[in-house]
Amino acid sequence: MNLTDTFKRVKVASKSLALLSDTQRNEILNAVADAIVDYKERILVANEKDLAKMDIKNPLYDRLQLTEKRLDDIAADMRNVASLPTPLGHITKEKKLPNGLRLCRVSAPFGVIGMIYEARPNVTFDVFSLCFKSGNACVLKGGSDADLSNQESVKLIHEVLKRFNVNPDVVTLLPATHEATGEMLNAVGYIDLCIPRGGRRLIDFVRDTARIPVIETGAGVVNAYFDEDGDLEMGKAIICNAKTRRVSVCNALDCLIIHEKRLGELFVKPLLDHKVTIYADAPAYQLLNGHYPDILLRPATADSFGTEFMDYKMAIKTVTSLEEALAHIDQYGSGHSEAIITQNEENARIFQQQVDAACVYWNAPTSFTDGAQFGLGAEIGISTQKLGPRGPMALEEITTYKWLIEGEGQTRP
Repeated sequence: MNLTDTFKRVKVASKSLALLSDTQRNEILNAVADAIVDYKERILVANEKDLAKMDIKNPLYDRLQLTEKRLDDIAADMRNVASLPTPLGHITKEKKLPNGLRLCRVSAPFGVIGMIYEARPNVTFDVFSLCFKSGNACVLKGGSDADLSNQESVKLIHEVLKRFNVNPDVVTLLPATHEATGEMLNAVGYIDLCIPRGGRRLIDFVRDTARIPVIETGAGVVNAYFDEDGDLEMGKAIICNAKTRRVSVCNALDCLIIHEKRLGELFVKPLLDHKVTIYADAPAYQLLNGHYPDILLRPATADSFGTEFMDYKMAIKTVTSLEEALAHIDQYGSGHSEAIITQNEENARIFQQQVDAACVYWNAPTSFTDGAQFGLGAEIGISTQKLGPRGPMALEEITTYKWLIEGEGQTRP
């Protein structure tokens, strides 16, 4: 397999996006949103074929599944992106030098963004909307689990682009093969930025293999600390929402850290209602044994902490202090999202200052770590790195800048 010609076509097509006005981009995005709603049956039929190949008990099944409601929501998110101000052409710095040169730093597209993702067909539309709005072409490499869904989605986008006389190569779906991933990661000179969105194994592979710039996103080992001064009813609601709202997404809770003085109030009833398997450390296991179903209770091992379960599973760690909770997060967290539940403002501020993560919550569930929830329209991923964008990435995070310099014939001595 040689995809060089494909990458060349995308690179050429990306230049044509600069000729579109923001009004034109918005019109096209709204037209694609309309097409998603009008032709949702096409996408659902393709998605059903993908779903038929996956065990319904697989935690990824929920990620893979599209429904009429989810497609309506995807279309609404795309319209929302269209309604946002353009991220392009913003002057972020302006000055005049003593020699008369006028300098202007202005936001600009990266050019071509490569996206690698797994069983998440919604990402196809999210990435297209954000890239198109920000003037970037995109090369998509989806997983084999969602290949038919992705193919139908890109086919629909291409139909709309052709209607508006836009080169369809600005959105290109690669074959769902490992070979295609390898070529993408070596597309030096064609792909300006690669964003992997998936589990830790995928992200580690991309980071260790790529010869093009990479932004790490996605993998989330998420902790929530129930402090000595936490409100019990608030804690029940937050923990349950963070763990059970959607277990297969990266903002789902993996470990409840609880102060030993509150261990006797361990609020597992909401978790039991959802049949969550608990991996409890020794103090929590001793308390739960005989009060939580044996089939759902396991002693925690060293691997229980630092695991992104992506399932109805959760670890419990007992601590004696805020400092011990912070040390646990420092050792096992992934820099994604962390939370503290407390009525003690001083403890909350210390937690927020010392936890090293993209998103740090006080009395709120980590399930809010999402570009749409943050008011960004949609997200292309959640960055867990520190260089460049961090947290939910949307329009502004997938633009760069360039310096524009105007002179009147000055030369440098």
